Amino acid sequence: MASGSGDGGRIRFDQDGYVGVLTLDRPAKLNAATRSMSAELLELIPRIDEDPSIRAVVVTGAGERAFSVGSDIGELDRYDGPWHFRNRRDYCDALRSLRTPVIAAVNGYAYGGGLELALSCDIRLASSAASFAAAEIKLGWIGGGGVTALLAASVPASDAATLLLTGDPIDAAEALRIGLVSKILAPDDLSPAATELAHRIAARPPVAAAAAKANLRAAWSMGLEAAIQYERELQAVALGTHDAAEGRAAFAERRTGIFEGR
Repeated sequence: MASGSGDGGRIRFDQDGYVGVLTLDRPAKLNAATRSMSAELLELIPRIDEDPSIRAVVVTGAGERAFSVGSDIGELDRYDGPWHFRNRRDYCDALRSLRTPVIAAVNGYAYGGGLELALSCDIRLASSAASFAAAEIKLGWIGGGGVTALLAASVPASDAATLLLTGDPIDAAEALRIGLVSKILAPDDLSPAATELAHRIAARPPVAAAAAKANLRAAWSMGLEAAIQYERELQAVALGTHDAAEGRAAFAERRTGIFEGR
Protein backbone atom coordinates (compact mmCIF):
# COMPACT_ATOMS: atom_id res chain seq x y z
CA MET A 1 0.00 0.00 0.00
CA ALA A 2 1.18 3.50 -0.77
CA SER A 3 0.36 6.66 1.13
CA GLY A 4 0.72 10.32 0.42
CA SER A 5 3.59 12.63 1.28
CA GLY A 6 4.39 16.31 1.50
CA ASP A 7 5.60 19.01 3.85
CA GLY A 8 2.92 18.09 6.37
CA GLY A 9 4.37 14.64 6.94
CA ARG A 10 2.89 11.36 5.87
CA ILE A 11 1.77 7.93 7.00
CA ARG A 12 4.10 5.22 5.73
CA PHE A 13 2.85 1.66 5.43
CA ASP A 14 5.11 -1.32 4.79
CA GLN A 15 4.34 -5.02 4.81
CA ASP A 16 6.45 -7.96 5.99
CA GLY A 17 4.59 -11.19 5.33
CA TYR A 18 1.28 -11.05 7.19
CA VAL A 19 2.45 -8.07 9.28
CA GLY A 20 1.90 -4.42 8.36
CA VAL A 21 4.06 -1.65 9.82
CA LEU A 22 2.40 1.75 10.03
CA THR A 23 4.82 4.63 10.65
CA LEU A 24 4.03 8.24 11.47
CA ASP A 25 6.67 9.87 9.31
CA ARG A 26 7.35 13.44 10.37
CA PRO A 27 10.44 13.12 12.57
CA ALA A 28 11.50 16.78 12.29
CA LYS A 29 8.25 17.70 14.10
CA LEU A 30 8.33 14.75 16.53
CA ASN A 31 5.73 13.00 14.37
CA ALA A 32 3.05 15.54 15.23
CA ALA A 33 -0.03 14.60 13.21
CA THR A 34 -1.33 17.02 10.62
CA ARG A 35 -4.84 17.02 9.17
CA SER A 36 -3.47 15.50 5.97
CA MET A 37 -1.85 12.67 7.97
CA SER A 38 -5.17 12.05 9.73
CA ALA A 39 -6.89 11.88 6.35
CA GLU A 40 -4.31 9.36 5.13
CA LEU A 41 -4.84 7.18 8.19
CA LEU A 42 -8.61 7.35 7.81
CA GLU A 43 -8.24 6.16 4.23
CA LEU A 44 -5.68 3.47 5.03
CA ILE A 45 -7.39 1.77 7.99
CA PRO A 46 -10.34 0.26 6.05
CA ARG A 47 -7.95 -1.00 3.39
CA ILE A 48 -5.94 -2.82 6.05
CA ASP A 49 -9.03 -4.55 7.43
CA GLU A 50 -10.16 -5.54 3.94
CA ASP A 51 -6.80 -7.07 3.02
CA PRO A 52 -6.61 -10.75 4.07
CA SER A 53 -2.83 -10.69 3.69
CA ILE A 54 -2.54 -8.36 6.71
CA ARG A 55 -3.18 -10.15 10.00
CA ALA A 56 -1.41 -7.90 12.51
CA VAL A 57 -0.14 -4.31 12.52
CA VAL A 58 2.71 -2.51 14.28
CA VAL A 59 2.39 1.26 14.80
CA THR A 60 5.49 3.36 15.46
CA GLY A 61 7.07 6.77 14.84
CA ALA A 62 9.87 7.69 12.48
CA GLY A 63 13.22 8.71 13.92
CA GLU A 64 14.68 8.11 17.36
CA ARG A 65 13.01 10.83 19.44
CA ALA A 66 9.26 10.41 19.21
CA PHE A 67 6.40 8.01 18.74
CA SER A 68 4.12 11.03 18.32
CA VAL A 69 3.40 14.24 20.20
CA GLY A 70 -0.19 14.25 18.95
CA SER A 71 -1.91 16.81 16.80
CA ASP A 72 0.12 19.67 15.34
CA ILE A 73 -0.92 22.55 17.60
CA GLY A 74 -0.21 25.03 14.83
CA GLU A 75 -3.11 23.55 12.84
CA LEU A 76 -5.76 23.89 15.55
CA ASP A 77 -6.67 27.44 14.51
CA ARG A 78 -7.47 26.19 11.01
CA TYR A 79 -10.78 24.81 12.27
CA ASP A 80 -13.79 27.10 11.86
CA GLY A 81 -14.68 26.79 15.53
CA PRO A 82 -15.15 24.41 18.46
CA TRP A 83 -18.09 22.64 16.83
CA HIS A 84 -16.14 21.85 13.68
CA PHE A 85 -13.20 20.70 15.80
CA ARG A 86 -15.50 18.47 17.84
CA ASN A 87 -16.82 16.84 14.64
CA ARG A 88 -13.41 16.25 13.05
CA ARG A 89 -12.51 12.79 11.79
CA ASP A 90 -9.97 11.77 14.41
CA TYR A 91 -6.89 9.60 13.79
CA CYS A 92 -7.30 7.82 17.12
CA ASP A 93 -10.87 6.86 16.21
CA ALA A 94 -9.53 5.48 12.93
CA LEU A 95 -6.91 3.32 14.60
CA ARG A 96 -9.34 2.13 17.27
CA SER A 97 -11.77 1.00 14.55
CA LEU A 98 -9.32 -1.61 13.23
CA ARG A 99 -10.50 -5.19 13.61
CA THR A 100 -6.92 -6.35 12.97
CA PRO A 101 -4.75 -6.68 16.12
CA VAL A 102 -2.44 -3.68 16.62
CA ILE A 103 0.83 -3.33 18.57
CA ALA A 104 2.28 0.06 19.50
CA ALA A 105 6.09 0.22 19.40
CA VAL A 106 6.58 3.40 21.42
CA ASN A 107 10.05 4.60 20.53
CA GLY A 108 10.12 8.01 22.23
CA TYR A 109 7.71 10.77 23.25
CA ALA A 110 4.05 9.67 23.37
CA TYR A 111 2.45 12.94 24.40
CA GLY A 112 -1.09 14.22 24.00
CA GLY A 113 -2.62 12.56 20.97
CA GLY A 114 0.45 10.36 20.77
CA LEU A 115 -0.49 8.85 24.12
CA GLU A 116 -4.03 8.41 22.83
CA LEU A 117 -2.70 6.76 19.69
CA ALA A 118 -0.71 4.29 21.80
CA LEU A 119 -3.73 3.65 24.02
CA SER A 120 -5.80 2.94 20.89
CA CYS A 121 -3.54 -0.05 20.17
CA ASP A 122 -4.17 -3.46 21.71
CA ILE A 123 -0.63 -4.04 23.02
CA ARG A 124 2.03 -1.47 23.92
CA LEU A 125 5.77 -2.10 23.98
CA ALA A 126 8.13 0.72 24.93
CA SER A 127 11.71 1.68 24.31
CA SER A 128 13.67 2.46 27.46
CA ALA A 129 13.82 6.01 26.05
CA ALA A 130 10.03 6.35 25.80
CA SER A 131 7.97 8.75 27.90
CA PHE A 132 4.25 9.34 28.17
CA ALA A 133 2.12 12.39 29.01
CA ALA A 134 -1.48 13.60 28.79
CA ALA A 135 -0.03 17.05 28.26
CA GLU A 136 -3.09 18.93 26.97
CA ILE A 137 -4.09 20.27 30.40
CA LYS A 138 -0.95 22.41 30.49
CA LEU A 139 -2.22 24.27 27.42
CA GLY A 140 -5.77 24.79 28.63
CA TRP A 141 -7.71 21.83 27.28
CA ILE A 142 -7.98 18.08 27.67
CA GLY A 143 -7.54 15.15 25.30
CA GLY A 144 -10.40 14.15 23.05
CA GLY A 145 -9.15 10.96 21.42
CA GLY A 146 -10.31 8.67 24.21
CA VAL A 147 -7.52 9.29 26.70
CA THR A 148 -9.71 9.35 29.84
CA ALA A 149 -11.68 6.19 29.09
CA LEU A 150 -8.68 4.32 27.75
CA LEU A 151 -6.44 5.26 30.68
CA ALA A 152 -9.20 4.28 33.11
CA ALA A 153 -9.36 0.87 31.43
CA SER A 154 -5.57 0.44 31.44
CA VAL A 155 -4.07 1.77 34.70
CA PRO A 156 -5.10 2.25 38.34
CA ALA A 157 -7.46 5.16 39.00
CA SER A 158 -4.97 7.22 40.97
CA ASP A 159 -2.31 6.90 38.27
CA ALA A 160 -4.81 7.85 35.56
CA ALA A 161 -5.84 10.91 37.58
CA THR A 162 -2.23 11.95 38.13
CA LEU A 163 -1.48 11.78 34.41
CA LEU A 164 -4.65 13.64 33.43
CA LEU A 165 -4.54 16.35 36.12
CA THR A 166 -0.84 17.22 36.01
CA GLY A 167 0.05 16.67 32.36
CA ASP A 168 3.51 15.69 33.58
CA PRO A 169 5.42 12.96 31.73
CA ILE A 170 6.29 9.56 33.12
CA ASP A 171 9.20 7.46 31.91
CA ALA A 172 9.09 3.93 30.56
CA ALA A 173 9.81 2.34 33.94
CA GLU A 174 6.84 4.11 35.54
CA ALA A 175 4.65 3.23 32.54
CA LEU A 176 5.54 -0.42 33.06
CA ARG A 177 4.90 -0.20 36.81
CA ILE A 178 1.35 1.09 36.33
CA GLY A 179 0.57 -1.29 33.46
CA LEU A 180 0.48 1.27 30.67
CA VAL A 181 2.95 -0.85 28.67
CA SER A 182 3.65 -4.58 28.63
CA LYS A 183 7.42 -4.54 28.25
CA ILE A 184 10.44 -2.23 28.05
CA LEU A 185 13.14 -2.92 25.49
CA ALA A 186 16.45 -1.38 24.50
CA PRO A 187 15.88 1.12 21.66
CA ASP A 188 17.54 -1.14 19.08
CA ASP A 189 15.47 -4.11 20.21
CA LEU A 190 12.05 -2.44 20.16
CA SER A 191 11.19 -2.76 16.47
CA PRO A 192 12.37 -6.38 16.14
CA ALA A 193 10.47 -7.36 19.29
CA ALA A 194 7.25 -5.66 18.15
CA THR A 195 7.53 -7.25 14.72
CA GLU A 196 8.23 -10.69 16.19
CA LEU A 197 5.18 -10.40 18.43
CA ALA A 198 3.07 -9.27 15.47
CA HIS A 199 4.22 -12.29 13.48
CA ARG A 200 3.23 -14.59 16.34
CA ILE A 201 -0.25 -13.05 16.42
CA ALA A 202 -0.47 -13.17 12.62
CA ALA A 203 0.21 -16.92 12.78
CA ARG A 204 -3.02 -17.42 14.75
CA PRO A 205 -6.35 -18.01 12.96
CA PRO A 206 -7.42 -14.50 11.83
CA VAL A 207 -11.12 -14.85 12.68
CA ALA A 208 -10.30 -16.04 16.18
CA ALA A 209 -7.82 -13.17 16.65
CA ALA A 210 -10.38 -10.60 15.49
CA ALA A 211 -13.00 -12.18 17.76
CA ALA A 212 -10.64 -12.06 20.74
CA LYS A 213 -9.97 -8.37 20.07
CA ALA A 214 -13.68 -7.58 19.71
CA ASN A 215 -14.39 -9.42 22.93
CA LEU A 216 -11.75 -7.44 24.83
CA ARG A 217 -13.24 -4.17 23.60
CA ALA A 218 -16.74 -5.29 24.55
CA ALA A 219 -15.59 -6.24 28.05
CA TRP A 220 -14.71 -2.58 28.71
CA SER A 221 -18.25 -1.37 28.15
CA MET A 222 -20.54 -4.28 29.02
CA GLY A 223 -21.66 -5.62 32.35
CA LEU A 224 -20.27 -8.99 33.39
CA GLU A 225 -23.16 -11.20 32.31
CA ALA A 226 -23.62 -9.41 28.98
CA ALA A 227 -19.89 -9.64 28.28
CA ILE A 228 -19.84 -13.38 29.01
CA GLN A 229 -22.85 -13.93 26.75
CA TYR A 230 -21.18 -11.91 23.99
CA GLU A 231 -18.04 -14.02 24.42
CA ARG A 232 -20.08 -17.20 23.95
CA GLU A 233 -21.64 -15.82 20.78
CA LEU A 234 -18.21 -14.95 19.38
CA GLN A 235 -16.96 -18.38 20.40
CA ALA A 236 -19.81 -20.02 18.47
CA VAL A 237 -18.97 -17.97 15.37
CA ALA A 238 -15.29 -18.87 15.62
CA LEU A 239 -16.02 -22.56 16.17
CA GLY A 240 -17.99 -22.64 12.92
CA THR A 241 -15.09 -21.44 10.76
CA HIS A 242 -12.89 -23.44 8.41
CA ASP A 243 -9.89 -22.42 10.53
CA ALA A 244 -11.38 -23.95 13.67
CA ALA A 245 -11.89 -27.23 11.84
CA GLU A 246 -8.31 -27.01 10.60
CA GLY A 247 -7.11 -26.30 14.15
CA ARG A 248 -8.84 -29.42 15.47
CA ALA A 249 -7.44 -31.50 12.63
CA ALA A 250 -3.93 -30.13 13.13
CA PHE A 251 -4.14 -30.89 16.86
CA ALA A 252 -5.24 -34.47 16.20
CA GLU A 253 -2.52 -34.96 13.59
CA ARG A 254 0.15 -33.25 15.67
CA ARG A 255 1.06 -30.72 13.01
CA THR A 256 1.01 -26.95 12.58
CA GLY A 257 -2.32 -25.63 11.36
CA ILE A 258 -2.63 -23.80 8.05
CA PHE A 259 -5.10 -20.98 8.63
CA GLU A 260 -6.90 -19.12 5.86
CA GLY A 261 -9.02 -16.57 7.70
CA ARG A 262 -12.36 -18.21 6.92
